[in-house]
Amino acid sequence: MTTASAPPATAETPQPPAPAQTPEPPATPPLRVLLRYARPHRTVLLATLLLVLAASAAGLVQPLVAQHVLDGLSDGRGVLGPVLLLAALVVLGAGLTGLQSWWQQRTSERVVRQIRRDLVFRLIRLRVPELDRRPPGDLISRVTSDSALVQNAATEGLVMVSNGVLSILGAVVLMGVVHLGLLGVTAAVLIAVALVMVLVLPRIREAVARAQESVGAVGAALDRTLGAARTVKANGAEGRETERAGEAIEGAYRAGLAGARYVALVKVLSGVSIQAAFLAVLGVGGALVAAGSLEASALIAFLLYVFYLASPVGSLVAGLSMLQQGLGAVGRIEQVKHMPVEDDVDDPREGLATVAAPGAPPVEFRDVRFSYPGRAPALRGISYTVPGGTQTALVGLSGAGKTTMFALLQRFHEPASGQIRIDGVDIATLPRSEVRRRIAYVEQESPVMAGTIEDNLRYAATGASDEDIAEVLRLTRLDTLIDRLPDGLRTEVGNRGVTLSGGERQRLAIARALLRRPEVLLLDEATAQLDASNERALREAVDQAARRCTVILIAHRLSTVTGADQIVVLEHGLVRAAGTHAELVEADVLYRELASSQMLVSEGNEDIGELADVPR
Repeated sequence: MTTASAPPATAETPQPPAPAQTPEPPATPPLRVLLRYARPHRTVLLATLLLVLAASAAGLVQPLVAQHVLDGLSDGRGVLGPVLLLAALVVLGAGLTGLQSWWQQRTSERVVRQIRRDLVFRLIRLRVPELDRRPPGDLISRVTSDSALVQNAATEGLVMVSNGVLSILGAVVLMGVVHLGLLGVTAAVLIAVALVMVLVLPRIREAVARAQESVGAVGAALDRTLGAARTVKANGAEGRETERAGEAIEGAYRAGLAGARYVALVKVLSGVSIQAAFLAVLGVGGALVAAGSLEASALIAFLLYVFYLASPVGSLVAGLSMLQQGLGAVGRIEQVKHMPVEDDVDDPREGLATVAAPGAPPVEFRDVRFSYPGRAPALRGISYTVPGGTQTALVGLSGAGKTTMFALLQRFHEPASGQIRIDGVDIATLPRSEVRRRIAYVEQESPVMAGTIEDNLRYAATGASDEDIAEVLRLTRLDTLIDRLPDGLRTEVGNRGVTLSGGERQRLAIARALLRRPEVLLLDEATAQLDASNERALREAVDQAARRCTVILIAHRLSTVTGADQIVVLEHGLVRAAGTHAELVEADVLYRELASSQMLVSEGNEDIGELADVPR
């Protein structure tokens, strides 16, 4: 049997230099990103803009037609034609506005659909270290609330700004036709207000970015609490968690208020600008009419144009506010696009892993070193071999590096140096999809997905036959549970499997792993929550699995692994010793102490595994 090399635990091993940090790509200007979201829909958006402009044109013509009506009334001419034309323009403008609104909303929904698809695709494929350091609630808020802000900015905001600018230009031209002097008065007022807005609008973007971060903090606080609801309730921590979430809500409230103040200020300025322009035109125009240099009908038409400006100015201001809000959210969405992802996990054979594995390959660790960021080395030069088709148990005190090795085996993390080989091939040279297709992993927590028992069983092997399912249920002794349930395999397990006991969740996780027919089976304390009878049955199932795959177990209860072909003792990220249970009891002090503390050896170092009903 191949055994592990065991360097002394006290050896000082030089550490490799930390890998260089990959520089982040230069940030793309938020406005360019926003336009990129809108670009695939530019044809529809252009058509929408044309409809808006047509509706605006109908509105622009109305004051001129009204002037003709007034002139006709004063001259005693017929006004039926102009009145009918005015009515037709009103109806046409309303119809075009309705059609434009439908097209715009439909495009808006398509934009947010694509944004959310892209975000979900990347978030699900984020690398494990990135997921470990970011609260799930904050990431979720980027898919929900941030994407909605970008949705509005990339469609409605752009259309509103374009419509506002073009409509204002059209109105300015026609106002110049009516009277250039009054146009100068109006322009002076509007330019003064615009200068103030230029200073205010960027503050909206900053406030929205802070508000969205605060919303993410609220989501993170709720995720923390609801994800451990039973722990919270059992410890009477509802008040503390409510206070913690309340602080996040208060932060979101304050950030939201800051943005609301700037938005309100912009609305006030836009309203004041129209009113100030109206009063200035009324005063100057009234003086001109009194002096006889301006017709009253022309003044009325010009005042109608001033009132008409309220709509495009409002559209421009609202669109700019929407753009600033969207630009504030774009930054958070773009952060996701710069987060490292696993781009080699999509396996076209996914779900078809019920085909018998081609063999039970050996697994080798060759001088593997690894450190978590900001922590002491977890592995300091691990080397050992697991022969194919055998059971190897990893034992040692907590923090020795056992679970870290499982994480490296599945490429959740990458070693700083060294190699991990399956069947002689360095897994770093294989796509992650291929590595994980060959491995089945039963986590210590035995997580269960919301859904039915059958959904969970087929989660990694959607093509499994009913016979395959019946076999793993029998091996894990879940068949008796299924028989007792009214809905059988279609029984809902609840969120995170809350309707199942800890032992049932553990057996379900093991059954799910066995159903994949893996080449390598990783079991992290897989029997920790089982009673003696079910533990014995699971050991028998693992023994059967070892006939067709390589099994590596992590165990703190040595009674579950005394029959393993090889036991590797770890200490402080190093291999301390390796051998069979009997060999280690004789040769290694730490293992003998662990076995003695669990009553597996007598004071005279006599192996009493048989008395403990441990298979040898």
